[in-house]
Amino acid sequence: DITIRELAFSVSECVGYTGTIVFDPSKPDGSPRKLMNSSKLAEMGWKPVYDLHQGLRLAYADYCNRKEIRK
Repeated sequence: DITIRELAFSVSECVGYTGTIVFDPSKPDGSPRKLMNSSKLAEMGWKPVYDLHQGLRLAYADYCNRKEIRK
């Protein structure tokens, strides 16, 4: 369970963004939280290899590597 705010700050930390993140509470867009129930996946034997922060770092590193390849 993670809030959209927490996710935004996690992504900004992962990519090295040092600017300001501004939220405008007068214009909500969607739900403030997204919950995932992974119990059915667990019943089938699946379990995550990486936590959220590791996954973000790996996804960003992959993006950067692919970006260099396309140049």
